[in-house]
Order: sequence, then C-alpha cells, then structure tokens
Amino acid sequence: MKKQLLIISLIIIGSVTFLSLSTNDILQEPWKVPSKYEKMKNPYATVSDDDRIGRILYSKHCKSCHGTKGKGDGKKAGSVDTPIGDFTDGSVKKQTDGALYYKSFTGRDDMPGFEKKIKDDEERWLIINYIRTLQK
Repeated sequence: MKKQLLIISLIIIGSVTFLSLSTNDILQEPWKVPSKYEKMKNPYATVSDDDRIGRILYSKHCKSCHGTKGKGDGKKAGSVDTPIGDFTDGSVKKQTDGALYYKSFTGRDDMPGFEKKIKDDEERWLIINYIRTLQK
C-alpha cells in the first residue's frame, strides 16, 4: 500500500512539473506597452529605402533569433527559454508601429533591449518598416 502511494505521488509530482514546463507559452504575461508608444506614429513609414537599411540592421540584430523570414526560427531560437515572436503572425500585423518599436528597443525576458546598441531613431524605425515587409 505504501509503495503504491509513493508511486502515485511521484506520478502526480512528475505530471505537475511537466505541465508547468510545457505551458510556459500559455502562461507568459502579455506585453504591457505604455499608451505613449501604442499611439506613437512612425515618422519614417513612407521612407522608401527599398528595405536595404532596415534589412541590413535586421540581419545584424534580429535574424539570429527571429530568423531570415521573421518566423521566430533563427539559429538561437532553440537556446532561449521564452517564446520568440513570429513577425509573420497575424497578431503582429495588428500591432501599431509604436508598440513594435517599444517591444523591439525595450526588450524583456530573453529579448534584449536594443536602446543602447541602436541609438539612431531613424534606424530603429527602418527596422520596424522591414519587419512590416515580412508580413506580406
């Protein structure tokens, strides 16, 4: 009887542990984007750089995690604990440029903030513009 109780206890503990690890995606808190950024307009939205500068900066700073096509499948994707955003996903398309700007340059969890690495405001917005091209 004691042996059966021990086995049942171990199964329950193992199941709870497994479920807590496998539901990390579901339990991740949504981003809290300040309204200032939600309402922020992209001053470079109409700039046509033929994706050149934005693509180069994306390749340098974002591609290793988000992947070439922005699907969240870059080479480093498997080595982080938190889910990596898929820029081709419809939910990203619904976000404002300001929200993407905030998330990209503030960062959280395994997502580094790029405020200090990419200081030029125009370059930041050109990355956002390039991310938008991945949604087409």
